[in-house]
Amino acid sequence: MGKTIVIISAAILSFLAGAGICGAQEQQEPPTVTEMAATEAERLERLLGLEYWQVFYVDSTLQHDFQAMKDELEELSKAKVSNSSMYVAVQDKWMEKIDSTYRKFFTDSQWKAYLKSGAAKLQKARDKRKAKAEGK
Repeated sequence: MGKTIVIISAAILSFLAGAGICGAQEQQEPPTVTEMAATEAERLERLLGLEYWQVFYVDSTLQHDFQAMKDELEELSKAKVSNSSMYVAVQDKWMEKIDSTYRKFFTDSQWKAYLKSGAAKLQKARDKRKAKAEGK
């Protein structure tokens, strides 16, 4: 189970580090899905000037999708999958879903600011990995 937690934490925390919210924090216990979702929702609220209802949707989306990603990564770990690209593919799938959901309730200016904050670079990296996996 320890290996599973490390893999899951690494996948989810890599998203948060990419989004710039983990910084140099050192914690004994990895944050819970609820804590990660709340932290990211607060960051986006400040960064994008989100309305209260948008913060609710961001938090709800992240709680659901982070948990689903964690569950899927745990299944790979239980199946003793050692191919790291499969773990990355799961992470990419859920991060793509999160971005797709954000686009539905961010205004155009919020979406542009979100992309400029680093999301566009992460999307490009996901697209590049996807194209490589498809052999293009």
